[in-house]
Amino acid sequence: MKQIINKIISFFARIWKFIDRKIIIPITKLILSISSYFEKSGKKIEEWISKTNNLIFISLAIAFVIFIAIDQKVLTFSESSAEVLKDRVVEAIYNEEAYVIEGLPETVDITLIGRRADILLAKRTASSSIQVDLTGLKPGKHEITLEYNQVFDTIEYKVNPSVATIIIYQKISMVKTLTVDLLNQDSLSDKLVIDDVDIDNDSVVIKGAEKTLEQVASVKALVNIEDLVSTEVGTTTLNDIPLKAYDEDGNIVDVEIVPSKINATITITSPSKEVPIKIIPTGDLSFGSAISEINSSVTKVTVYGEASAIEDLTYLPVEIDVTDLSANKQFIQEIEMPSGVKSMSVNSVTVDVTVGISVDRTIDNVKVDNLNLADGYAAQGLTEDDVQVSVVLKGVESVVNDISAEDITAYLDLSGYTEGEYEVEVNVSGTDVRVDYVSKTKKVKIKIYKK
Repeated sequence: MKQIINKIISFFARIWKFIDRKIIIPITKLILSISSYFEKSGKKIEEWISKTNNLIFISLAIAFVIFIAIDQKVLTFSESSAEVLKDRVVEAIYNEEAYVIEGLPETVDITLIGRRADILLAKRTASSSIQVDLTGLKPGKHEITLEYNQVFDTIEYKVNPSVATIIIYQKISMVKTLTVDLLNQDSLSDKLVIDDVDIDNDSVVIKGAEKTLEQVASVKALVNIEDLVSTEVGTTTLNDIPLKAYDEDGNIVDVEIVPSKINATITITSPSKEVPIKIIPTGDLSFGSAISEINSSVTKVTVYGEASAIEDLTYLPVEIDVTDLSANKQFIQEIEMPSGVKSMSVNSVTVDVTVGISVDRTIDNVKVDNLNLADGYAAQGLTEDDVQVSVVLKGVESVVNDISAEDITAYLDLSGYTEGEYEVEVNVSGTDVRVDYVSKTKKVKIKIYKK
């Protein structure tokens, strides 16, 4: 008993020495240093501090505050808590060459439950994924459990979702022709076009479940023009072009594509052509007036675009509205860009129209042509008056006097006509747009027969 008492006394003596050495002495030194700044009350403070009881009470109060602070921190770390690790990737272990897995979630959430201190450590060592071993499972439907390999025994781990119903399919292969889809062509200069894309593979192998492969309508190489290092005239190579499979509606189908990327040689050209401007007046001038001159600030325009689009261009029409015009006038008109043309050297034109007095002149014996008749048929006029007409020219005298029958076209539009006799309207046009052409004979009679 005496030994136990001695040990208790010794224990409290060591505690007192610790408090005296670590708390009382440092605090005394601090207070003494502060009191030195106060000359008048320095002695009183020194006398007050020198009392043993005062020092003991101050030291115990500070020790108590420190103890409470540490104790609260310990309690905080020892309290039970929960935290969620979101979007942890699910990795399946199986024979990827032979099977396709459907229904396995791509990610799961993992809830950690335990003391805060343990959770902090568990988060630092937590894996970014969980693995599911499907080795040995045969094709068909299976219900599997998703589990997380526990790192700390003191932590409870809960996976959400924890159960998944999967279907395992036998993987099959199919060969598909590869097509090219050009992306972001607008990033090219308006004067450049992609003339050719030569890919190093014409076909690819797609792999997956049979029902999925049946949905694939096309496999495309997505050639992104913005990825080109050079966008100048010439050839350039683009590597690692991604491939995508699509269904009939243009939706992406998730299948394995072999190879998954290809290379392509891209040819960039700048097709161009110089095309004349043709000014076309529309509407009727004021009574008794006619156009004597049409002068344009631009007579020819260089167009850039697809070679096939600009090849057949013979002129660029520019329409000006001369309705009720009776005096000279200047028009500033936009040039309409034809389909397939990406750029033009000029986008607008200034047209000066000079107006004079209109006169009439008649040209006889203008032959009537048959246009747009279906193959296998022929047409002929029933009388001599049905194969040629007289045309009245309305325009300025100096202009109409220079026009001959060869400058005039009279024709019948026989689109949609078949075998039989018909009365058809006569159309007239001419080479000079300053003149109005009117046929005296409005309609002629013809007979259409099979050849």
